[in-house]
Amino acid sequence: MNTKERILDEALTLFSEKGYTNVFVGEIAERVGIKAPSLYKHYKNKQAIFDAIIGEMNRRFSVTADMLHIAGNDAGKDAGIYQEMSEEKMIELGVSLFQYYLHDDYTRRFRKMLTIEQFHDKALADTYMKQYYDDPLSYQGMLLGMMAAQGFLKTDNVSIMTLHFYAPIYLLLTVCDRDPDREEEAIRILKEHLRQFDQIYGRKKK
Repeated sequence: MNTKERILDEALTLFSEKGYTNVFVGEIAERVGIKAPSLYKHYKNKQAIFDAIIGEMNRRFSVTADMLHIAGNDAGKDAGIYQEMSEEKMIELGVSLFQYYLHDDYTRRFRKMLTIEQFHDKALADTYMKQYYDDPLSYQGMLLGMMAAQGFLKTDNVSIMTLHFYAPIYLLLTVCDRDPDREEEAIRILKEHLRQFDQIYGRKKK
């Protein structure tokens, strides 16, 4: 891990432990083992470090999505992929994505940091909403809406269908964040949820 990567890693650890607001650039530099002026050669300020952490988190998700043979951020492409999946394959993919969000170190620490800071900083509260509400519902709404438009799902209200799909997944994720010992139970419930979603909305089976 080079110095630039170490800065992001140590900064994210500090942010997740103390909150973004309570961490200063000099403290990050000290954890990395360098002086603050050396840190500024890599990142001009704390906001630049924060933005780079988001960029790295997105890069890691793209690598994982590619390994799972989905786009992950293109509902048009993924709608076609999901239409060709068997129910069991869809459940397997759902569990893999859930475990990624739960265990990927960047994603886990970033979520912890935003959970802490959402009540102290309006900008970070907005980031939290974008990351865990607006963006997932936008992507999943487009994906499910396309599948409904093509007759693979039955619904009169795509927005509510999207909430039915996403809300239990997010709830289970927060449960595991607070009590990791409940992961096995959460995955069992997740599988049941995905199977029932198929039954309720009539996704065509392969």
